[in-house]
Amino acid sequence: MSSENTAEHVDHARLMDRVYRGQRHIYDATRKYYLFGRDSAIAGLEASAGQTLLELGCGTGRNLMLASRRFPGLRLYGLDISRAMLETARAKFAPTGLHASFVAGDATRFTPAEFGVPGFDRIMISYALSMIPDWRATIVTALDALSPGGSLHIVDFGDQAHLPRWFRSGLRTWLKKFHVTPRDEMVPYLEAICRERGLGLTVRTLGGGYAIRAIVERKPSVNHLL
Repeated sequence: MSSENTAEHVDHARLMDRVYRGQRHIYDATRKYYLFGRDSAIAGLEASAGQTLLELGCGTGRNLMLASRRFPGLRLYGLDISRAMLETARAKFAPTGLHASFVAGDATRFTPAEFGVPGFDRIMISYALSMIPDWRATIVTALDALSPGGSLHIVDFGDQAHLPRWFRSGLRTWLKKFHVTPRDEMVPYLEAICRERGLGLTVRTLGGGYAIRAIVERKPSVNHLL
């Protein structure tokens, strides 16, 4: 990692810690009112016992906890740039008897080896790309970390194209206070990279474009029998 990239990482980590140092205690209670589509994205994981699930920008661990209850036996991993958020996530899991491995790091430049695995069967990014400056690099890095047959599941703010202009403007002004920027170019970018890599893509809009859900699927390896 170059010194410039290291400085950017440190600056963003400090920003996220400042934003969430206090908010982490009320995060789950408040975000349920406007982070739509998270639970349907979890249901869409369609994972099996023994498979690996990584959440990028895992925050308080809320999504990983729900995923573990819906799909018992998952091997859980979480990455977040905010150490304050990870402190809350670890505390959430501690009394449950469930195990999750949490790593403090940058979603734009991680590797499965950091978690001690060769790849992940499922990777989830829930309302994090709108907070990560280099969100495109995060998508590429996530795709590189998928095991054959694995899938990347994204839920985040959409372009609000079919909602009233006043609502779209007000929402974005409010989100900006929390350093959140909807990625209007996300779907075209996903379409382009999936064409380039031969990946499957499913996109659904929620609430008139308020949010989007996307699933990118990597094909299984083909074994040739002689």
